[in-house]
Amino acid sequence: MLTPRQKLILRKVVDEFSATGQPVGSKALAADPEITSGPSTIRNELAVLEEIGLLAHPHTSAGRVPTDSGFRYFVDELLPALPTAREPQLRLELVRREVDEAMRKTTAALSQVTNLLAIVSAPPIETTTIRHVEVLVLQPQVVMVVIITSTGGVSKRVFTAERAVDPGLAEWAAAYLNDQLVGMGLGARMLHSKLDDPSLGTTEREFLAGLAPAFTELADTAENTLYVDGAARLLSEHRFQDISQLNDLLEALERRVSLLGVLSAALDQRGIYVRIGAENTMPALRTLSLVAANYGLPQRNLGTVSLIGPTRMDYGHAIRTVREAASQLSRFVEDVYEQG
Repeated sequence: MLTPRQKLILRKVVDEFSATGQPVGSKALAADPEITSGPSTIRNELAVLEEIGLLAHPHTSAGRVPTDSGFRYFVDELLPALPTAREPQLRLELVRREVDEAMRKTTAALSQVTNLLAIVSAPPIETTTIRHVEVLVLQPQVVMVVIITSTGGVSKRVFTAERAVDPGLAEWAAAYLNDQLVGMGLGARMLHSKLDDPSLGTTEREFLAGLAPAFTELADTAENTLYVDGAARLLSEHRFQDISQLNDLLEALERRVSLLGVLSAALDQRGIYVRIGAENTMPALRTLSLVAANYGLPQRNLGTVSLIGPTRMDYGHAIRTVREAASQLSRFVEDVYEQG
């Protein structure tokens, strides 16, 4: 248990270090009007905070910096007691029904208002179903398959046949595919069997086999999608203490599968998910911090909205931003899925 004075000093160190990236000394703290103690008392309290592991003392400086534990104490114990900052709310204009576009807009907006790396994970493939299929003859030997999904996504795939396509066969295929596939999940195993029905004639089966990649490859590309924005913005802010943090971030971005695993852990959380420095299980994130929140339907989380940046990020701003983004995205996807 920290004393009120120790809590105040720790909060001031976190605030100053987050703003400047420089170690905070007793002289700077003594000049703060909120701290009424003298320099000697402040030095003593800094030593106590360092002894219990909330602050660290770089060898090249007389000042202190927060440790991962110090940031954790700040997020869990000090931040909730602070008055909520009045700042412009995050406004997402998610007016289109395409979930893909909504994810991109959310990611871009998150990065712009925080200057951090923003990542939004797409809904899992099993939540997406086929809503409508069109098979159109563009030229005698060119056919286009259009697939509209329950999330409002539109996929177009063009195929070239060896010989002219009978328009009647294309019409039949559209009717068959709508009858057999509408309402079926993109990742459903039954999808393949419907595209290769042994009860169909040879001509029909061969034609459907030629169109099959429009459905099977759609499932492959829809799996495990991450929307990322802000890497250049974050790097240009010079928010890294050393080059190793930069390398860690670049490695994390390259290993998207690993990032998906990290974000999936947040899906089980009911509230804000915060992992600071060494608390992260992914090695590439152990010098960084992650703040995430879930979005989705009332009965199920579909994905995460997250921010990644240096451990000295503005946690209050990051938490408020991801919470608001997740709330707005949840309202959007609930409306889309209800209409689907």
